[in-house]
Amino acid sequence: MLEPTQILTYVAALGIAAAIPGPGMTALVARSVSSGASTGFAMLAGLILGDLTYLSFAVFGLSVLAHSFNALFVAIKWGAVIYLCYLAWLFWTADHQSMNTDNSSKRKDLLSASLSGFTITLGNPKTIAFYLALLPVALDLKKVTIQSWAFTLMPLTIIVLLGVGAVFILGAVGVRHILSSAKAQKILHRGAATTMLVAAGTMVAKET
Repeated sequence: MLEPTQILTYVAALGIAAAIPGPGMTALVARSVSSGASTGFAMLAGLILGDLTYLSFAVFGLSVLAHSFNALFVAIKWGAVIYLCYLAWLFWTADHQSMNTDNSSKRKDLLSASLSGFTITLGNPKTIAFYLALLPVALDLKKVTIQSWAFTLMPLTIIVLLGVGAVFILGAVGVRHILSSAKAQKILHRGAATTMLVAAGTMVAKET
């Protein structure tokens, strides 16, 4: 059974980690500026799903899984590296987009945004470090039961990440008019591309 102090520590640590700009939040802001709030929240759903995946792995023995299925984990990491580089290329070569309303968002675009968010999280070194290194410090994983995982940690993770992500999305949407120029969008997209490449480079460095 988790103690209230452990839960509060986890919530605080997760909130701080999520608020620190990284590949996920950078891409979230760029996507929200260019495509609007609905696409931003679709990407946020993918980001959250990625966090829930790592949380579940950590609770149920990520180290054991990584040892038993080392080849699979390596394949996933390299796949994430390739996808991050692909996203970097998309952001770097992105054309200036007019700021349309969310009515133009299509189901295919929302699905693509969700998939991008999920993949970015899987390849985000900051997320990996949080669940591998910081989570065991904040929580005594031996005391985490299936009930506390399903009814405490999972809902809290969703609430915290949704809250932090919503601030980024609404902030980005709020300044869309400022970033409507081609020059501003170019700077934003290339900044996002650079962040993706740095994240991919970090993962490659850890594998070598």
